[in-house]
Amino acid sequence: MLFRRRARMLRWLMCGRVGPVWMWKALLLFVAIAFAVQLFFNKSVQPIGSIFTSPDAQGPPLGSCQPHTHIMFLKTHKTASSTLLNILYRFGDERGLRFALPLSTYQLGYPLPFNAHRVKGYRGPRVTQYHIIANHMRFNKPEVEKVMPADTFYFSIIRDPVALTESSFVYFKEVAPAFRKAKTLGDFADDPRKYYDPRVRNSHYARNLMWFDFGLDNNANFSEALAKRGEAMIRRTFKLVLLTEYFDHSMILLRHALCWPLDAIVSFRQNAQKKPTSSGGMSESLVAAALAGVGGRGVRPQAKTLTNITEEQREKLRQWNALDWHLYKTFNQTFWEEVNRFGHAQMEQELALLRARREELTRVCLRDGGNPVEAYRIRDKNLRPYQSGSVKILGYEIRAGLDNATRLACMRLIRPELQYKDVLDAKMFPRAPSAHVQPGQQNQGPVAAAAAAAAAAAAAGASHLRPDSSKTGEKPSGREDGESTVEAMQRDWKLISLESRNQTLIRGRRRLT
Repeated sequence: MLFRRRARMLRWLMCGRVGPVWMWKALLLFVAIAFAVQLFFNKSVQPIGSIFTSPDAQGPPLGSCQPHTHIMFLKTHKTASSTLLNILYRFGDERGLRFALPLSTYQLGYPLPFNAHRVKGYRGPRVTQYHIIANHMRFNKPEVEKVMPADTFYFSIIRDPVALTESSFVYFKEVAPAFRKAKTLGDFADDPRKYYDPRVRNSHYARNLMWFDFGLDNNANFSEALAKRGEAMIRRTFKLVLLTEYFDHSMILLRHALCWPLDAIVSFRQNAQKKPTSSGGMSESLVAAALAGVGGRGVRPQAKTLTNITEEQREKLRQWNALDWHLYKTFNQTFWEEVNRFGHAQMEQELALLRARREELTRVCLRDGGNPVEAYRIRDKNLRPYQSGSVKILGYEIRAGLDNATRLACMRLIRPELQYKDVLDAKMFPRAPSAHVQPGQQNQGPVAAAAAAAAAAAAAGASHLRPDSSKTGEKPSGREDGESTVEAMQRDWKLISLESRNQTLIRGRRRLT
């Protein structure tokens, strides 16, 4: 009896009593398509376990060396140093290392010579354990040694001074009085002394800027003896000096010097300026050195530049920045000697791996093919880079639909340096939760939360203090209540610019009287 009932029910279904057969076929097809789409999505947007912990993330073996975790990076201006800072921020952030961060705003007392007391939480030599110091400073070795351990690895990066001046002329035009007075870079190059006054604040941006950042006198008259003394000082302190023009080559040398995995040196270009001419990658195509026979490499091809100056004007800029030009020629040669020792075949192999890895992370992390975009197009305001003057600084749009772990790793790759500094500040100096939460604060973004936490700066990181430390006290942050990261930087920038203009006006009045 039961068998007959089941047979009748089966005939009932097959006859379409519950619906026509084509409907069931369509439903099955829809389910199959949905399943295939889900499989494709899961494959294209990979979780962190498959992309950021894959064997490719480690790169070629480095032998038995141990990773360096005590690092001093001299962040020179307009040399792709913001990209390097992101690399250092990520490495330390992922491993819980302690940064020597600025006491207020985003620079370590620059342009004054570095002083250890400009470090947030500093309480005397060997009291606090710091791993990485990398924000803008004017180098002062005795003070740096008060903050960093004896086994610290020192390195920096330099750039062809003509290309550096081209970039600086636009970026610092409202800050550097000499650039502000000149209508074009060509006008400045033809007669720098017409616009340059070494007595005016921020004049250093317009002459021998790298020499100045290394802590040396950028207004000194050039002589071979003076140049060689400065070169010797740098050689004694800095174990590696990288080149902006060969950024990828530099990253391979840095990886082996620091004994770091491949993913630690993969980066997306930070603080890039929008240019009217197209350029290639972020390394060799940035600008090339006009050097014949330096390092046995011959003449480097030149990339298109942002400003229109003649070769004669370029030569005048080299003479104006003679101390920087000496540094660049010298350490360009040293750089290629390092590459020769490393081996060109191995370098080419590791360059290919680095670039392939960057392309892979670009596909995973970034929208629009990974091309940098103008700040206003970035939906997440916390990822918008700081804008300076008339130049447009580009950033990145993170890809939608990422799982939480992958999104976190991708955010670290593209987070602008000012916002990243605030995030690290908030981790190192956590703010006690307030008893009264104001309306609208519950849903504030991570950078806004970091800014609020950094402003408090109540704790000095007791877990990193030695047991015998008993000193206390901390100066307040330079950011005012309720002020965002970018607003604080813009305020400081405007104050510097205003002060420079006031000094110029005062001197002008004195001359008239």
